[in-house]
Amino acid sequence: VQLQASGGGLVQPGGSLRLSCAASGRTLRNYGVGWFRQAPGLEREFVAAVHRMGGASSYADSVKGRFTVSRDNAKIKVYLQMNSLKPEDTAVYYCAAGSGVITSSMSSASAYSNWGQGTLVTVSS
Repeated sequence: VQLQASGGGLVQPGGSLRLSCAASGRTLRNYGVGWFRQAPGLEREFVAAVHRMGGASSYADSVKGRFTVSRDNAKIKVYLQMNSLKPEDTAVYYCAAGSGVITSSMSSASAYSNWGQGTLVTVSS
């Protein structure tokens, strides 16, 4: 499945952005979807994920209380609402999907077999 992340941009500290992840030509109904990010010079890290059934979600400690991952009712897209953004949130954000993702593996990049190209989020004044 081909994924496309969108919604990135330049935002001031304290601001908000909403990222979207969509699959080309199909829904994400049967996929667990994760968000990961990679800042320059750093390794890719887990941000948030939602289980394919939509009931369970997981967050990195660094974004808990600020970011929310959700699905639309038609299960076509997955969103990452990012509030109270900080300069350290600056990174390329990727969405990933996997049909076999279970709750215990939601934060592991290896659980996801499909990756999008990423969208750049820059938090700066």
